[in-house]
Amino acid sequence: MYLVLLGPPGAGKGTQAKKLAVTLNLPHISTGDILRQNVKDGTDLGKQAKGIMDKGLLVPDELVAKMLDERFNNPDISNGFILDGYPRTLAQAKTLDQILSNKGKKLDLVVYLNSSDQTIINRLGGRLVCSKCGSNFHVTNMPPKVKGLCDNCQAALYQRSDDNETTVRKRLEVYKKEVASLIEYYAKTGKLHSLNADLGAEVVLSQIIDLAGGK
Repeated sequence: MYLVLLGPPGAGKGTQAKKLAVTLNLPHISTGDILRQNVKDGTDLGKQAKGIMDKGLLVPDELVAKMLDERFNNPDISNGFILDGYPRTLAQAKTLDQILSNKGKKLDLVVYLNSSDQTIINRLGGRLVCSKCGSNFHVTNMPPKVKGLCDNCQAALYQRSDDNETTVRKRLEVYKKEVASLIEYYAKTGKLHSLNADLGAEVVLSQIIDLAGGK
């Protein structure tokens, strides 16, 4: 099962991806995690990315695609994956299709977690981010095991300054413009399923599992 989770920031992609990975016994692949791991390991791609990020610039699509390409060479994806955070644009979607095609694979299911603006604002208002590894948690939906500390590296958690209503609304406007062509692209393939992500996390998880079982 090669599954992609799409949705605006705060829709619950990371939360669902982690739970699905356990339930379906598939690796959870996040481009953010891949990027951080490459930088941490000092790979050639990681060094290139760090040089760009140190200048305050965004890592270009081409570099992220190369990291994904390498990640897909790992044998743990032989039966599928849960991809979270990519693609975000039509160009990235086409790149992903090409990378998979080159490896004799293709996507089975694309789930769009459709969430209302107010729900997203409420969720992001409680988001916690690790100051060291960048992992995400939530005050109520996905709290850390130890208050204020990351489960993965035990570093301090903090709330992003841009997780406020005004900034979040602007981010959602940008996202909606970018995602329109992406949704249309996947809808034409017949692989796209939209779910109401305002519902409880367990309800949404059950719905995704049902969809995956039908593929």
